[in-house]
Amino acid sequence: MNPDAVDRIVAYRLGIRQAGQQRWWEQEIKINGNIQKGELITYNLTELIKPEAYEVRLTPLTKFGEGDSTIRVIKYSAPVNPHLREFHCGFEDGNICLFTQDDTDNFDWTKQSTATRNTKYTPNTGPNADRSGSKEGFYMYIETSRPRLEGEKARLLSPVFSIAPKNPYGPTNTAYCFSFFYHMYGQHIGVLNVYLRLKGQTTIENPLWSSSGNKGQRWNEAHVNIYPITSFQLIFEGIRGPGIEGDIAIDDVSIAEGECAKQDLTTKNSVDGAVGILVHIWLFPVIVLISILSPRR
Repeated sequence: MNPDAVDRIVAYRLGIRQAGQQRWWEQEIKINGNIQKGELITYNLTELIKPEAYEVRLTPLTKFGEGDSTIRVIKYSAPVNPHLREFHCGFEDGNICLFTQDDTDNFDWTKQSTATRNTKYTPNTGPNADRSGSKEGFYMYIETSRPRLEGEKARLLSPVFSIAPKNPYGPTNTAYCFSFFYHMYGQHIGVLNVYLRLKGQTTIENPLWSSSGNKGQRWNEAHVNIYPITSFQLIFEGIRGPGIEGDIAIDDVSIAEGECAKQDLTTKNSVDGAVGILVHIWLFPVIVLISILSPRR
């Protein structure tokens, strides 16, 4: 297509509905800048509730009106390990399961394995293997050697998890068990906090769990029941203690449908405790591939 044409596409109206239903869910996808003939555009669909057949309708929009709509039926199955219903991250892949560093903290979490870790500057602290006992396996940890100072924070953000729309025909609240392994060994261990941040509340974080002090040369496991009401993120916050022997590590972060087993739940809220807060979680991302051939009116 000619990107300078007066009727160039400025947006697409995306419609989605379950096969056999009458009502369309619609959203407008803005097009920034010019697009070229044959250009491939991707868009993530996070609004689907369950794996089944859906009709997807795409309508090009120009400054003069709408073009002809195209409708396709897509059918998919839930991924083997979707982000929600069952999420697990052992930090083995290159993108660390889409966890990201918080750019408002003092320093970053580091992906590490015991086999490659330099212990010259961090004696008597940190794991001697990952959670499974492998020296080649990876985990995330905070390095507390100089120039780090007491009280400085490193924050690691999970992906944003979506939840199902409210069910007009009845309750849909479902409990989920959030669990992870943590390692806090060293005479200068500070604090490990876990927060839950809800969509639209960028300045409000709900404390889920907290632990401080030396726990010995071992991995411990924490479990927390969460009950979400909207999309959310989990935040791991490591706080540097009074000295260099204060490395804190985490591994094998999981979310599973259903409440945690009672014997797994931690009871001491002040130290190793867990406070259940919010979570009902589904996410079935589907990518719509749009091949732009020419503007139609």
